[in-house]
Amino acid sequence: MLVKSFGSAVFGIEATTITIEVNIDKGVSFILVGLPDSAVKESQQRIKAALSNNGYKYPMKEVTVNMAPADIRKEGSTFDLPIGIGIMAASGQINTDSLADYILLGELSLDGGLQPMKGVLPIALKAKEEGFKGIILPLKNVREAAIVDGIDVYGASTINEVVQFLNNGTGLEPTKIDIRQEFYNKLDEFTVDFRDVKGQQNIKRAFEIAASGGHNVVLIGPPGAGKSMLAKRLPTILPPMSINESLETTKIHSVAGKVSVGAGLITERPFRKPHHTISDVALVGGGGYPQPGEISLAHNGVLFLDELPEYKRSVLEVMRQPIEDRYVTISRAKFTVEYPAGFMLVAAMNPCPCGYYNHPDKDCVCAPGIVQNYLNKISGPLLDRIDLHVEVTPVSFDELAYHQPDEGSKDIRQRVVKARLIQEERFKEADETHCNAQMSSKELRKFCDIDEACNAILKQAMDRLGLSARAYDRILKVARTIADLEQAEKINTNHISEAIQFRSLDREDWAK
Repeated sequence: MLVKSFGSAVFGIEATTITIEVNIDKGVSFILVGLPDSAVKESQQRIKAALSNNGYKYPMKEVTVNMAPADIRKEGSTFDLPIGIGIMAASGQINTDSLADYILLGELSLDGGLQPMKGVLPIALKAKEEGFKGIILPLKNVREAAIVDGIDVYGASTINEVVQFLNNGTGLEPTKIDIRQEFYNKLDEFTVDFRDVKGQQNIKRAFEIAASGGHNVVLIGPPGAGKSMLAKRLPTILPPMSINESLETTKIHSVAGKVSVGAGLITERPFRKPHHTISDVALVGGGGYPQPGEISLAHNGVLFLDELPEYKRSVLEVMRQPIEDRYVTISRAKFTVEYPAGFMLVAAMNPCPCGYYNHPDKDCVCAPGIVQNYLNKISGPLLDRIDLHVEVTPVSFDELAYHQPDEGSKDIRQRVVKARLIQEERFKEADETHCNAQMSSKELRKFCDIDEACNAILKQAMDRLGLSARAYDRILKVARTIADLEQAEKINTNHISEAIQFRSLDREDWAK
């Protein structure tokens, strides 16, 4: 007897429906075809034990299982349930009337329990797109899948519950989540706030500008100056995520298995902080079976690289293309996958190996030339993609002891949102540009036209401070953002002057 059940596989961040064809004939064997990996091949033992331990019979005949399409490699243990249910249906132990209406997912324990899995959200989206009535999956993944409207999502703890539901339509109830209510309820939930930061007004200003224009930032300062603490608070002033951004972010984290068990929609912008020993593949994604890397997990959020010069040169260089293109492509011999990588880069570093170069109170003990060699670990092309170079100085005792509350993240965010709305209107006809930091050369000439007074200040700054040529465009982009924060139509001399202050590492005499 031939029976079909349906599972799903994830490639990149998109799902593909897999048809499980089970045929039972004369003989005694188990044949599994359709490019299964080792985990799928081992499913026979798990299925056999699960059926036996729950009072069902494993057919002592020739069982042939085909996983179509046969040219796509099937990986992981989540095909246990559709294969097991298919075998039971082909052997007459399950009613097959409703089998074609559902996607089945889940790894089977030997006692018949269903183990949680990853990649549930893109699978649920694909099931809805292809017109399936519902999806049956492990109970611990049900809230993640229930984010998708228009499809019934059933969470099961054991194979017994699935069998009862398919036979009688009882035992399982669809899980419903009001996605909009959940989204808006959690939109302003943060565990940190800029109100906690004492002093550092210039850094807060720099972060407000960065958040408003989507600019990348590097913080240079001695140990203990507050670089990491400030960076952690940047997501709290970024504009709230839209529902589409939230779904896209949740999808990436779902594929990577980073969504907490029982969690639903991700509403807080990601903040990823990989250690400086990270490998190239872990940062950008890839591997034998490609998975999203840290830059994709930071999509729609912030990627924070602490101790920037300590990262391997090769790790930093592979980021250059994703920073510009906002996606990363992983190519293999038989397939290619793309992962989104639209993140804000925030880097932090000491000014020298000892950490006290340019410190107001402590002397630097580094030998001549060491400071420049330390900075040379970061390539010019990478620095060229960072708009704001911000020097961080230690907070004085008077500022630490001052108990008057500072401005909170909520107030700063309101100004950021207003500036972003201006940019949204400005770039409404551009497909690839969403904020000032992403402007092309053509858009720069169109939207950053400056008068003679601004030109004179910019020329003087480049001559006197020894600014590099690559700093010119960056200064204009930052000045445009500063003007947006003031809701000014034209860039004026004050905007240019403030933008020039954020190009520390471009000064020829900075490390002398």
